Amino acid sequence: MCTVILLHRPGHPWPVLVAANRDEMLGRPWDPPGPWWPDRPGLVGGRDRSGGGSWMAVNRAGVVATVLNRPGSLGPAPGKRSRGELPLLALAAGSAAAAAAAIAALPAADWRPFNMVLADHRGGIFLRSEGRGRAEVEPLPAGLSMVTAHDPNDLGSPRTARHLPRFRAAAVPDPGRRDWAAWARLLADDSLAKSRADALRVPPTDGFGTVCASLLAIDAAGGLRWEFAAGPAGIAPFRPVALDGRPA
Repeated sequence: MCTVILLHRPGHPWPVLVAANRDEMLGRPWDPPGPWWPDRPGLVGGRDRSGGGSWMAVNRAGVVATVLNRPGSLGPAPGKRSRGELPLLALAAGSAAAAAAAIAALPAADWRPFNMVLADHRGGIFLRSEGRGRAEVEPLPAGLSMVTAHDPNDLGSPRTARHLPRFRAAAVPDPGRRDWAAWARLLADDSLAKSRADALRVPPTDGFGTVCASLLAIDAAGGLRWEFAAGPAGIAPFRPVALDGRPA
């Protein structure tokens, strides 16, 4: 179960901030964000070597695409396409709204159930697929939203119930100064209140855990900054990602 946190502040110089932890089987190989897809110029993302797709990627238009599992749908399944394809398909579009429309037009039964969070400087969009029909599209409201395997801000998710108030109370990052300290500390929280399900950084258990983390900002003109930890937050340092051929 991965986690994506999105803060939308209309009218702010940095209107959209994103934080994410990726939870995965520890033995599943992956690569840190890079331009891994030569047939998709300008697309930069983390690469899942098993499926060839991505869990989080961005494009030149300033669109961010992330994909998460729905409850009980971890891992591949016979006859289903890899969900890592979905961010790549979404990022053929030039806006988050167009990306959402493109994904919602696809037959959801081709993939196992998924959640997606798409964003650009205009805000965030949530997509829910139960693996049948078409994915449902839901604009995220201004303010802070937290998505896990469950719906946005669903307090039925132990992780959301515990950590959403913490993010809302935390100091807001200042990406212009590369100051993400408060959010980075929250992403690194591996403490357990009741069970592994409410930890934000999942401790390694039965070959599963948090494997990497991201902090990403979109400015009012659609420019992107991405800080990536090639391991769990608090253990691996966050470092800037080079985007669109520019130095990090």
